[in-house]
Amino acid sequence: MKAYVFPGQGAQFVGMGKELYESSEEAKALFEQANEILGFRITDLMFEGTDEDLKQTKVTQPAVFLHSVILAKTAEDFAPDMVAGHSLGEFSALVANGTLSFEDGLKLVYKRALAMQKACEQNPSTMAAILGLTDEQVEEVCEKAGADVVPANYNCPGQLVISGANAAVEAACELAKEAGAKRALLLPVGGGFHSPMMEPARAELADAIEATTFGSPICPVYQNVNAKPSTDVEEIKKNLIAQLTAPVRWTQSVQAMITDGAEVFIESGPGKVLQGLVKKVERKMEVAAI
Repeated sequence: MKAYVFPGQGAQFVGMGKELYESSEEAKALFEQANEILGFRITDLMFEGTDEDLKQTKVTQPAVFLHSVILAKTAEDFAPDMVAGHSLGEFSALVANGTLSFEDGLKLVYKRALAMQKACEQNPSTMAAILGLTDEQVEEVCEKAGADVVPANYNCPGQLVISGANAAVEAACELAKEAGAKRALLLPVGGGFHSPMMEPARAELADAIEATTFGSPICPVYQNVNAKPSTDVEEIKKNLIAQLTAPVRWTQSVQAMITDGAEVFIESGPGKVLQGLVKKVERKMEVAAI
């Protein structure tokens, strides 16, 4: 069985999607449609922008989404048995399995990006990667550091990203080092994603999701919030709304997909981050890129 996976923020690079745009008329048409929907030429920033341009949340999220979705849409033998996406990638996964249209998916992603950028400005916050501790140890560290820091991304065994208010994240990093972490590294991100700091964005996105038509998926999506497969539209919506302030359970999602019969994980999007994480969850698993 084929599991298609879609990356999130952080996978972007200057030049992403350019080869796809130039080699496929279908891809070019979709990129141009995206430029019209967004009201600015995101392709110029993707193909010829600077790292700084691409780091802006309002650019990064639609850029990664577009590269991921258009790769899947133009792939010759795209036939997923299951899909999942890391954070933002969940929206790409939902377009790939037919739950969201290309246009609605892009509009929601852009809305999400703007809402998250605004929430970051309202609540100064950050994230840090903790390497070399168990999930339980990191959860304990967050509890000790206080209510303003939480586990945010369960990426793979031994790698958990924490998120929250600046001071609380820094305190948790010190506690993690004391607990024996190999590294506790502040990340160059715009704010504390997947934490209560994103509550204003969650409320804003909830209205947009409720107003969007969701179709019947062609295969299950394994969602970040609970790492469980779903084809139920109402459940998918509920989990998508909760995702902004809840942790990304990527390790658990990969494990669940393997348990349910995934034989190969195919990454659709810029970079190879998810292939690497899958290998860290299960060393023998076959991985590939579109």
